[in-house]
Amino acid sequence: MVASPQYLTPEDYLQFEAKSLIKHEYFGGKVSAMAGARDRHVTLTGNLGALLRNHVRGTGCRVYISAMKARIEARDRFYYPDVMVTCDPHDQETSAYKRFPKVVVEVLSSSTEAFDRGDKFADYQTLESLEEYVLINTRHQRVECFRRNEAGLWVLQYFMPETAVPKTATFCLKSIGFTATIAALYEDVTLEQAEETSDL
Repeated sequence: MVASPQYLTPEDYLQFEAKSLIKHEYFGGKVSAMAGARDRHVTLTGNLGALLRNHVRGTGCRVYISAMKARIEARDRFYYPDVMVTCDPHDQETSAYKRFPKVVVEVLSSSTEAFDRGDKFADYQTLESLEEYVLINTRHQRVECFRRNEAGLWVLQYFMPETAVPKTATFCLKSIGFTATIAALYEDVTLEQAEETSDL
C-alpha cells in the first residue's frame, strides 16, 4: 500500500475517492492505495457474495462486495471489506459507505493477514452493529467466525472440511441465519502455495 502524505478530512477523502481510478482506505487523515487482488481472492469473494445475495433476497438486508466502504467513526477509518452485510435501514441513507454492518468478511492473504487479525479487527469491534467478523483462509479450506456474545466478548468458531465429510461440511453465520457448504465457498479456488510470499 502506498500512503498519501497529504492530510484529508473524511469529507475530503470521500470527494477524492469518488474521482479516483483506484481504491484507497482511510486512516485518520491519511489514505493508502489498495493493490489488486489475486484470482483466489476474487473467486472466494464472488462465491460468498453470490451465496449471501441469494440468502438475503427479500429480507431488507444488503450484501456488498469489495467496492463498498465501511465507515468506522470511532476510529476515523474507512475500509473496503471483501464482503459486508448490513440490515439497518439507516445504511440506505448513505450511498458511498455503510456505518451499520452486521457481518464483515475479509479474505486473508500473506500481505494483509496480520492487519486483518489485529488492528483492523480492533477497529471493526467498535461498530456496535457488528455481530460477526469472518476470516476466510487462502492456504487451507478454513473459515474463522468471530461472534460477539451477550457479554460483548468475541468468541471464535472454526469451520473446516476435516470436521465432517468434506463435501457436506458447512459453515454458518448465525446473525443472518445463513448456512452453506465449504465446498461451495471454495469452488474453483486454487489455494495459495507455501512458496508464495506476496499476495492479496
